[in-house]
Amino acid sequence: MLIVGLTGGIATGKSTASRALKSQGIPVIDADVVAHEVMQPGEASYKLVVKHFGTSILQTPGGAIDRAKLGAVIFNDSEKRQLLNRCTHPFVRRRILWQLFCNYARGHAVCVLDVPLLYEAGMHRMCAKVVVVACAREVQVERLMERNGLSREEAVARVDAQMPVEDKAKRADAVVNNEGSMEEMQEEVCRVVRAWHPAPWRVAGALLAPVIGLGALCAWAVAKVLGRM
Repeated sequence: MLIVGLTGGIATGKSTASRALKSQGIPVIDADVVAHEVMQPGEASYKLVVKHFGTSILQTPGGAIDRAKLGAVIFNDSEKRQLLNRCTHPFVRRRILWQLFCNYARGHAVCVLDVPLLYEAGMHRMCAKVVVVACAREVQVERLMERNGLSREEAVARVDAQMPVEDKAKRADAVVNNEGSMEEMQEEVCRVVRAWHPAPWRVAGALLAPVIGLGALCAWAVAKVLGRM
């Protein structure tokens, strides 16, 4: 199964690209959704976050984490951001690996990892290909101001808090520019991923290889047992 990383910067249109891929029947694992799942009350990651950041980040006592409160705590503090990452990333990775296995077992030829911090978290190493959805920094700032109702200073601070999109683009296998229409961007990202789609015989071979290997191992074990009789 080909694993394709999908990333970009804030307000570049990555989420729209992700939805376009899903509409084409391509399985997409959304790291933001997974991160939200592992931080639900009762989860190991939730307990670690509350232990290190205190109960003031909760919506109610013993309740869900208020992402806005937590975001305000870590936004301008790199050490606290790193601490949060240590509390969550191992659990996010584990769940993503399980979802990748499930998609492989279902016979999917391609699976997309939608990860905002793909390079920063080192998760690009899990991917055979990476596509970056990009636009100019000024476009990011203007979109953030319009979408989130932020001042220019606030929007610039959020953009600058991330790895520059142009740096991600330099490391990618493909870059989809999102300064035109959304329709053009959606068509382009789907075209790029479809072009990487492995041939059917490769998919069949990848699915059969573990089965054949397990069968050979079982046959060897039976032969060893019979040889001792």
